[in-house]
Amino acid sequence: MHDMHDMHDMHDMHMNHGDHDMMMHGGHMMHMGNMKQKLIVSVILTIPIILLSPMMGMALPFTITGVPGQNWLVLVLGSILFFYGGTPFFNGARGELQSKQPAMMTLITMGIVVAYFYSLYATIMNAWHPHAMIMDFFWELATLIDIMLLGHLIEMNAVMKAGSAVDALANLVPKAAHRRQHDEHYQDIPIDELDLGDVVLVKENERVPVDGRVLTGMPTLDESLLTGESVGVMKHEGDHVVGGSLNSNTPFTMTVAKQAQDGFLAQVQQLVTRAQQAKTKSETLADRVAGWLFYAATIIGILALVVWTVIHGFAFALPIAVTVFIIACPHALGLAIPLVVARLTGIAAQQGLLIQNRPALEQVNQLRYALMDKTGTLTAGNFKVQQVLTTTDAMTADEILQTAAALEQGSTHPIATSLLQEVAGDLPTVMHQETIPGAGVTGMIGDDHFALLNMPALHERGIAHEHAMFASLADKGYTVSFLVKHDTVVGVIGLGDAIKDDARQFIADLKAQQITPVMLTGDNEAAAEVIAQQLGIEQVHANLKPQDKVALVTQYQQQGGVMMIGDGVNDSPALAQADLGVAIGAGTDVAINAADVVLVHSKPSDVLTLLSLAHQAKRKMTQNLWWGAGYNLIALPLAAGILMPIGIRLDPMVGAILMSLSTIVVAINAMTLRLK
Repeated sequence: MHDMHDMHDMHDMHMNHGDHDMMMHGGHMMHMGNMKQKLIVSVILTIPIILLSPMMGMALPFTITGVPGQNWLVLVLGSILFFYGGTPFFNGARGELQSKQPAMMTLITMGIVVAYFYSLYATIMNAWHPHAMIMDFFWELATLIDIMLLGHLIEMNAVMKAGSAVDALANLVPKAAHRRQHDEHYQDIPIDELDLGDVVLVKENERVPVDGRVLTGMPTLDESLLTGESVGVMKHEGDHVVGGSLNSNTPFTMTVAKQAQDGFLAQVQQLVTRAQQAKTKSETLADRVAGWLFYAATIIGILALVVWTVIHGFAFALPIAVTVFIIACPHALGLAIPLVVARLTGIAAQQGLLIQNRPALEQVNQLRYALMDKTGTLTAGNFKVQQVLTTTDAMTADEILQTAAALEQGSTHPIATSLLQEVAGDLPTVMHQETIPGAGVTGMIGDDHFALLNMPALHERGIAHEHAMFASLADKGYTVSFLVKHDTVVGVIGLGDAIKDDARQFIADLKAQQITPVMLTGDNEAAAEVIAQQLGIEQVHANLKPQDKVALVTQYQQQGGVMMIGDGVNDSPALAQADLGVAIGAGTDVAINAADVVLVHSKPSDVLTLLSLAHQAKRKMTQNLWWGAGYNLIALPLAAGILMPIGIRLDPMVGAILMSLSTIVVAINAMTLRLK
């Protein structure tokens, strides 16, 4: 969202007032800076209006009188304020009416339009007929615009923390590629200029520019953006490679199979965009209340005009109808949500929860499923040595790790990284080190020949091993490597992803809240089932691609509200599609920017804190909306003169006091939000 970045046309785009966080109504987007400027200018214009104009026809102790041309000065100031400060509301109302969903913007616009044009009429009539004494509403016009702009600014400031998901995705792809020319030399060109069949060189530690197939070389690619798993994948001639994958070991050439705009990452971008745009259709609680008030005020105002015109004439009826429309203006209602949001986001930030899309939290009571990525969400997201088994007394477990790490020195493979992180101190010197693509690594330590091999390489060389030992590790979902000394297995190493400390309790607590946990992963089914069983998750979906995750989110949404928790590129479309998307903070920028909430501390249990806060905030919002709407529900019929036959009419001072009280109650109630 960096200062309302272009991508945020999508992210928080709840196009009715529920998106007054973003001031995006009917497609209109207000910059944060523009909003501040409008508020400052409006407040400056409001000060002389308040000093020179009575409130609801009533002079206040500080009201200045006797200034030459006073009424015309107020008209000029009020006109500037109306057309300048009111623009966001007019645009918003237009969008709401075009979508046939009148809500907050329409209600505000109705109030300030009626207030302005009636005040214009009052000023002119009072000038022509000095004894007309027609009451104007410039005081109410100015304060309403200021309060509503302030409400929007509070909420925008509270939620504008996200970046652009699509921009983050684009950053995963290099801007240029090394294309082979006719003279066999390579030239750097923008990836958009690559054609199908072009030959491209991908150097070590560079990202693959576009989707294609390996032509020469046997690279190990980090395809975690596709699978969510950080295990390096060995590629051979003819194998498919995905744009955005990281080449972690050796240069290779590839042929272009898809142009940049048609590749995997482009499809992910489209999925994110589509899901976020679909999310804009949601209507928030404040919209619904404002919509009801709009219809109520319109009906009551027209009835009052007609009835009192019949009884006492148009001149008597018009001020009553105008008062109805102006009293309907939602001063307290406009602050009901923003004040709770400001409080909510402040408390949440202290707990490491960054709320990027507040309206999504309103879905919290409807959540029935928690779909979550395995790697990085429930597990630590990095390979670690989980178990070391020895087959002989000749070497200890520590010696096996030391030897294996020594053989892997200089390699960038995830297994090598994991082994090197496990050992301390100086490693044995390895001579004649050789990496065998797809098999492992060999070398001489002193007079002994060692090899660190995977299972297929062991079979290929006819080296015997104890199957039960292998099975005991493989059944846990571990990747298994064998340390071989002179063609004899001396140790077996199981590497895997460790379950996060609080993951088990997190799953149990979700179930206690009647939310069903569902595991989604790009990993193989065996590894996924092992983790799921340890955590108590019954529903597991493995071998998934990004589009599969989106499809599953959509499928579960047909049965109830869905929360998606993830951290990888492959999770971002699903995060955007879900009713509530939660990103684990240690993940990629893409996933973080596609989510509604980010967990900075990367602890699954923080989701429970989020749900608790969201439930409390939802209650506060509902209470505030009742307080805000309650004033209108009482004041509208009284302003319409429903009790006038028995001599009771809403006194302007009483109306102003009621309005102020409801606003104060709303503010105090918002401040009572606490983390329990």
